[in-house]
Amino acid sequence: MAGDELPPDRNAGRDDRASAAPLVAGVDYYVERGCLVFTREYHLKRGYCCNSGCRHCPYEKADE
Repeated sequence: MAGDELPPDRNAGRDDRASAAPLVAGVDYYVERGCLVFTREYHLKRGYCCNSGCRHCPYEKADE
C-alpha cells in the first residue's frame, strides 16, 4: 500500500447494528493500558466476528 491508502474493509456491506447506538463504558468496552477492549456484549450486538482475534469474541473462529 502506498501513502495514505487504507486497506479494503473486509466487513463492507455488513449490517453493523452496534454502530447505530453509542458505546457505553463498562458495558460495551473498558479501557486497559490506554486501549479500548470490547466486551462480549458489544460483539453480540455487532452480530458477527471480525476475525481480529478479539479477547471477548463470543463467535467461533472463522476459517481463514
